[in-house]
Amino acid sequence: MTETEPEPETIRYTADVVALTPGGTVLLIERGWEPHKGSWALPGGHVDALETSRHAAVRELAEETGLHVTAGDLRQIGVFDQPGRDPRGRYVTVAYAVVVPDDTPIHAGDDAHDARWWPLDNLPACLAFDHADILSAAKTT
Repeated sequence: MTETEPEPETIRYTADVVALTPGGTVLLIERGWEPHKGSWALPGGHVDALETSRHAAVRELAEETGLHVTAGDLRQIGVFDQPGRDPRGRYVTVAYAVVVPDDTPIHAGDDAHDARWWPLDNLPACLAFDHADILSAAKTT
């Protein structure tokens, strides 16, 4: 009897952004689609072909919230690849943090139903996916 290797898993590559202000708020979007439609989440999304995760983070942040930063403004928090973190399948995300001035204007766009600055000490009860873990990592790095 010979062992066979398991079938390779399809892995999707994403980038997420923790946008913070000095006054202690974080930017969240209300998801306008499944999974987690209506839940609050960090801005982010798929990395396109020929794009780095850092550039995807810049693009997704602008598309979903109207907040424009440069790739150099972002600080990498970490890579999040826990199996089961997304109900659609295996997703690996590179998460970034950026600090922007208080009262930076934002607006919901693209796939976001709403975009809002939330006080870090008064976040929604349940964030989508593992975004509470990503936010915790951002606060400790």
